[in-house]
Amino acid sequence: EARFEQAESDARAQKVFQASSVCSIQQWDSDEPIPRSELLAGVAGKHGLLCLLSERIDKEVLDAAGSNLKIISTLSVGVDHLALEEIKKRGIRVGYTPDILTDATAELSVALLLAACRRLPESAEAVKNGGWTTWKPLWMCGYGLSDSTVGIIGLGRIGQAVARRLKPFGVKKFLYTGSRPKPESAVEFQADFVPLTKLAEESDFVVVTCSLTPDTKGMCDKDFFSRMKKTSVLINTSRGAVVNQEDLYQALVSGQIAAAGLDVTTPEPLPTDHPLLSLKNCVILPHIGSATYATRSAMSVLAANNLLAGLKGESMPNELQL
Repeated sequence: EARFEQAESDARAQKVFQASSVCSIQQWDSDEPIPRSELLAGVAGKHGLLCLLSERIDKEVLDAAGSNLKIISTLSVGVDHLALEEIKKRGIRVGYTPDILTDATAELSVALLLAACRRLPESAEAVKNGGWTTWKPLWMCGYGLSDSTVGIIGLGRIGQAVARRLKPFGVKKFLYTGSRPKPESAVEFQADFVPLTKLAEESDFVVVTCSLTPDTKGMCDKDFFSRMKKTSVLINTSRGAVVNQEDLYQALVSGQIAAAGLDVTTPEPLPTDHPLLSLKNCVILPHIGSATYATRSAMSVLAANNLLAGLKGESMPNELQL
């Protein structure tokens, strides 16, 4: 069976395919995103598709693929780039890569939080541009985690892993919100399930780790920021669209909140002239949550094995239940 591979996989993933006689591979051999026209042409008649989160797999792509397409394997834990209702309607199976990237993304979330609240990029820049003149009592002061309240939006795998890493910093209290209480997950942190408004009002740090859904899109908006403390910090390592970026800009400029750290934006990449990039109290990273060599390598292997299992009609290591 032929399939069209949409990722520049690493050597370990390549070996997985080479060791299998299940399929032949047509590959977009570049780290740059595949042009839409090439994707539509390349996917035609294929039985399987391995894609990245940078590709919209919508009705147009599925129509171009035709009825042969039986399996989509995505190199991601998020699936908001997939038209799931349309995929389900056509009986196509989906493989994804949860668990593997949890630790790396949680580590990055903590790093981003510390960078934003302790003003690390701003401080490093001051060393380079001559802004560092002498030691001053209040210069470059920020906010610490000790004795703080941390609110987590989405206490899933990554949300729990973030809380687990923040707890030793001396966090006094954890709050969380989501579609439902998760007492079995919250007990480790004595975390309280609260409405979104209360989480905004009481948290010193808000960490967004939820999935992007119709319910969470634009969740962090003008109303949300107006409820936050002026000394609070927002961190988003989920998906850019969970945060209303125009409202965030106004909140940061007006001093409604102290700082923000984003690993995800809308769009990606963020245009270099975007207003958020002009702010000293906003740290923006290029979606590197899972970017460790070991994690990306393991994700590639899992995505390859998901796809091969799907092509053979077997159970996948990680199948999304539609």
